[in-house]
Amino acid sequence: MNHEQIYSLVRAIPKGCVATYGQIAALAGFPRHARQVGYALAALNDDSVPWHRVINSQGVISERARPGAVEWQRLLLEDEGVVFDHRGRVPLKKYQWQTD
Repeated sequence: MNHEQIYSLVRAIPKGCVATYGQIAALAGFPRHARQVGYALAALNDDSVPWHRVINSQGVISERARPGAVEWQRLLLEDEGVVFDHRGRVPLKKYQWQTD
């Protein structure tokens, strides 16, 4: 799995939808390699990739080393119409990208 393969899949996530790290890994043909997706997105230096649409399997934004990154990601998602529940989670049944 190379980074460009990951970025291509992330670019395909529609506005207002999210995908999980594991979902992207599986679509890339590497199930159970969600961390590799995280590493690829952490190395990202391309504004055309909507990295903010990728969250963890619990519907939560994963913590980042950079202060304020979680809040920034949430704002980007909310600007696209994604609504968080009272626990700060994205309801995946409603917002997860359906690829079938």
